[in-house]
Amino acid sequence: MKTHRDTILLEQAAIIGHQQYPGDQFILRVQSPQIAEAAQPGSFAHITCDPQLPMRRPISIMRADAEQGWVDFLYKALGRGTSLLSQRKVGETLSILGPIGTPFTLDPVYTRPLLIGGGVGMPPMIFIADWINKYHKGEYQPFVILGSEVPFPFTASPSQIMIPGIPDGVIAGMPLLEDWGIASRLCSLQGYPGTHEGYVTDLARHWLDALDGKQRKQVVIMSCGPHPMLEAVARLAKEYDIPCQVSLEEFMACAVGGCAGCVVQVETENGPAMKRVCVDGPVFDARQVFA
Repeated sequence: MKTHRDTILLEQAAIIGHQQYPGDQFILRVQSPQIAEAAQPGSFAHITCDPQLPMRRPISIMRADAEQGWVDFLYKALGRGTSLLSQRKVGETLSILGPIGTPFTLDPVYTRPLLIGGGVGMPPMIFIADWINKYHKGEYQPFVILGSEVPFPFTASPSQIMIPGIPDGVIAGMPLLEDWGIASRLCSLQGYPGTHEGYVTDLARHWLDALDGKQRKQVVIMSCGPHPMLEAVARLAKEYDIPCQVSLEEFMACAVGGCAGCVVQVETENGPAMKRVCVDGPVFDARQVFA
């Protein structure tokens, strides 16, 4: 616990934007200058969704602007907490704990990050891309693959960035990433125009197979999404002998390491151990989680 003391902040954050998208998806923007300054890709916040609901909800940070002091969250209104959160209006205030958790790690040895996000696991991948655009432009060549079985929470556009190995007709990308000069492609089984009709790992395989041996040694996979998707991503990384970091999704009570309600078993040098997803994660080496 001492490791995390004084690193998690509590702010009363004003809602400055709250937009709804198909599939009960919402993008929430709050004015939260301390958390915006401290947030890193992979960290999340624990949010009081409504005064009548004492238990907070953990939501991944999608973007943070330290200069302007705002933080963005993408979430789906699925249960009572997020449904109540979806009713909150611009001008209201939310109590937010954050940033929490071990973030993703960029390594200059791996200059081709493959960022794979599924559903509400998309935000950390967007955050990494934003981080690279702001602080490491020209140092890394990321490729972002996003998957969703409900309409994407943005209007997809034909990408102008050519990517080797991608099947003909798979041209849909995220406009924000395109603006940053970062390559992206979308996957879905719903037949959305320009998307790859298949799993994110299928499209990743097309890209990996188009790289030569030297290029493939520069790849690291970073991923967040549903557990079955992360398992498939971990198998793909093992098959290609590529390092892989995964961000786990787990139910949480305190989210600050006190209750141990979000523990998962991981493999360590000393054998199996129970680790807390909130503060020991949410980002882990995929080989530790999916042995």
